[in-house]
Amino acid sequence: MRLLVDTKDPAAVESEVQASYLAMYPNADRFFVPKAFSWAFNCFAGKYRDYQPIDARYHDLDHTLQGTLCMVRLLHGRHAARVEPLLTERMFKLGLLAILLHDTGYLKTKMDHEGTGAKYTLIHVSRSVEFAAVLLGEQEFEANDIAAVQNMIRCTGVNVELKSLPFQDELERSVGFALGTADLLGQMAAEDYVEKLPILYQEFAESERFNAGKTNARAMFSSASDLIQKTPGFWGFYVQARIKKDFQGVYLFLNDPYPDGPNIYVERIEANLERLQRQLSATAAA
Repeated sequence: MRLLVDTKDPAAVESEVQASYLAMYPNADRFFVPKAFSWAFNCFAGKYRDYQPIDARYHDLDHTLQGTLCMVRLLHGRHAARVEPLLTERMFKLGLLAILLHDTGYLKTKMDHEGTGAKYTLIHVSRSVEFAAVLLGEQEFEANDIAAVQNMIRCTGVNVELKSLPFQDELERSVGFALGTADLLGQMAAEDYVEKLPILYQEFAESERFNAGKTNARAMFSSASDLIQKTPGFWGFYVQARIKKDFQGVYLFLNDPYPDGPNIYVERIEANLERLQRQLSATAAA
């Protein structure tokens, strides 16, 4: 499995997703993947309804495509492993839509002139859920399909209680867990993940300023340096528990070959964190 698909090149990601989709379902609708990507591209480019182009600098289209590529590879691995319940074409489609729309909650309307979409960090999941319902409703998706996409998007909430989500069946749950897993692994495995951590902090800081006095939420980080120093712990104590236990280990479908081969996403994350640790050690020694 090659990690090196440039997620800053939407056409490259779409091409790999289409190839995986048709490999899994040779008789599938060849127009579905391009159509789904066009919906997402239009949303992020400010070409949908009264929304502006995305202006959040970390949770941008690149971030969405990192998760999308990871999720499709994971689902392809699951499909190849013939795990029950088998991944249906319908559920693959809904999963793809969910990952493409999972961060639309950062989009601002044209009447919203205050700050960037990062101010919606605390409520971006619920905003994404509502956004998806409107867009898919316009495309005449059935109510149970929209509900499935919404449940999958909810899996990306940092503190969401997964047991409380109203999944309609076990396959929907599994694809939701794949989405939650890919959202975490896709971004942390990116080549520029370490370099973008200060931008991630800026998003958190903007959200905290916007919500000052509105919620009881406490600041997670005191500075960009604080976030960077805590990132290895985020991987070690939060992400690994999340993907192994809460998301029932579906990340293992990224192992190539399954089940005992190397996992390029985990390897890339560990390499990023080793690089980060070297930087922290050099800073401390200076």
